[in-house]
Amino acid sequence: NLYLTLARIHRPIGIWLLMFPAWWGVALGSAYFPSPLLLFLMTCGAVIMRSAGCVYNDIVDKDLDGKVARTATRPLAAGALSPKEALAFLLLLLTGGAIILFSLPLAAILMGFVALGLVFLYPWMKRITYWPQFFLGLTFNMGILMGWLCEQQTLSLTPLLFYGGALFWTIGYDTIYAFQDRKDDLLIGVKSSAIATSSAPKFFLSLFYGGALVLWAAGGKQAHFGGIYWFFLS
Repeated sequence: NLYLTLARIHRPIGIWLLMFPAWWGVALGSAYFPSPLLLFLMTCGAVIMRSAGCVYNDIVDKDLDGKVARTATRPLAAGALSPKEALAFLLLLLTGGAIILFSLPLAAILMGFVALGLVFLYPWMKRITYWPQFFLGLTFNMGILMGWLCEQQTLSLTPLLFYGGALFWTIGYDTIYAFQDRKDDLLIGVKSSAIATSSAPKFFLSLFYGGALVLWAAGGKQAHFGGIYWFFLS
């Protein structure tokens, strides 16, 4: 199905990378065991909004995708679907996302609108800055803050530390991912952190992942986590 391909349902790793931070936020904000209902809603939201993000990105990047070997066969870039068809599908997905969002507490809803703004900004960043991965990190990990606000009325240092750690984590993995497109990106004038760090990629990746570990350690200390957390973090 072209619509499922457009939404990248056949590549679920993006769903996991959106879902797990949301689960972390719910778990961090819970006094005891995280709510199964909230975890379910976050899972559904991750599936829908990851799909919506992919469709929106493909609409914005339709002409660029046709010039990159990895993305040239995507339905919009290849002409298998029209922009109008993709837009209608996007509106359907956003409607489903809105149904889930408005079932959450008000503070989480407001944070969801911030996340939506970041979603719509993200695909334009590769035209402006060599660090679109930074904006991806801001966007993909908003679930931590939304999940926390589903259980707590206001933000505190704990979710912010985990959000910062996840931001560095995202910059790290998406920089590695971006290296496969670096040659094509240079030819068409698209910017990425893979280009920005190409002089010393291992050094920069060590900084990104090291920053994630430091902030997650600070978050664990702030949350007074026990030995199991420190065992897995190490």
